Amino acid sequence: MFGKAKKTFSNNSIEFLVVGLGNPDRKYENTRHNAGFMMLDYIADKFGARVNRVKFKSTVGEGRIGTHRVLFMKPSTYMNNSGEAVVEAMNFYKIPAENVVVLLDDINLDVGKMRIRSKGSDGGQNGMKNIIYLSGSDKFPRVKIGIGNKPNPNYDLAAWVLSKFTNDELKTLEKIGENTAEAVQLILDGKTQEAMNRFN
Repeated sequence: MFGKAKKTFSNNSIEFLVVGLGNPDRKYENTRHNAGFMMLDYIADKFGARVNRVKFKSTVGEGRIGTHRVLFMKPSTYMNNSGEAVVEAMNFYKIPAENVVVLLDDINLDVGKMRIRSKGSDGGQNGMKNIIYLSGSDKFPRVKIGIGNKPNPNYDLAAWVLSKFTNDELKTLEKIGENTAEAVQLILDGKTQEAMNRFN
């Protein structure tokens, strides 16, 4: 969605995971529940990583954000089982929850809004719920991407989050991609509070 990747790095000492949440099938492209995937693609592209290998039940790519060695991940487990992929990678690289940044959708935020949290509950998001459950920790820094709330209270939630963004909404999402990338870099630099102050 956001352009072509440039280059890749290879290393054996990954320090951080940056995980975008979504559903892997093509039919889910540009749906609201895939906002995490979309932002992950943007960030990986910005930092020159190719997310094109299959590992840890995910499509992954290695790269650098600043001085940090990062594994970019898009779990292929479907949203509700995202923790299977994330915990497998955490265990392999011996990475604590504090070093796993999760990009996810949030229906409580308008499209074009984002909110950063250093830790906390799943907020009703099933992918985050599964990650917390399988890892036994809620200390995952996360960037929530607004996808807008249901048009009316009777609208089916599952149908809403699996609906596609409009063209105007996609343009708005592209505009916040840069802010999301900056927020992730600040989090990796240990400046989560600064990221919250700037972008929340």
